[in-house]
Amino acid sequence: MVATVECLVERGWAGTTTTLVAERAGVSRGAQLHHFPTRAELVTAAVEHVGAESVQVLRERAAEISGSDERTVAVVGLIADFFASPLFTAALELWVAARTDAELHKVVLPLQARLGRETHRLAVELLGVDDSDAAVRVAVQTTLDLARGLALAAQLSDDTRRRERIVRHWARTLDRDLANAAAHKRTDQQTSEDEGNR
Repeated sequence: MVATVECLVERGWAGTTTTLVAERAGVSRGAQLHHFPTRAELVTAAVEHVGAESVQVLRERAAEISGSDERTVAVVGLIADFFASPLFTAALELWVAARTDAELHKVVLPLQARLGRETHRLAVELLGVDDSDAAVRVAVQTTLDLARGLALAAQLSDDTRRRERIVRHWARTLDRDLANAAAHKRTDQQTSEDEGNR
């Protein structure tokens, strides 16, 4: 699986062939075709597999910062790093190719939806928030969209310093938005309780 993602990163969709992946992975072409009959199935399975491993690594790294005073900055930084990884580059290759490749589109669309749900769930978990509140959901999704955009900007050049500044700025904004959402929720709950006591 790692060999497939490495090929996507190094050679793009057009240059990632099943033969090249089999050679790099050290497996026979027959064995590979038995498990993954098409290139589209092979690459989407690889991105999903590596994505699941990356999520686990991200959880482990987040556990190390649980007591940090600047937890939100650290979490937003981890999310931005997650999207700036080779996994995102490989997924981006698939998304761009799937726009005009009907066969690839069929397998990439559900993969993209699953990865989107998983990263949203993970961000909620890492931030320690309750996304049953619409304002919290929007704040979390905005964080993911920002991280994705930063990763896209970094595809052609090293954007690390700018990314760090934006991560710090967004973390402050996110803290404020989450605090406001929590305050509104408390006010709404208090109002409901007061009305119930009348």
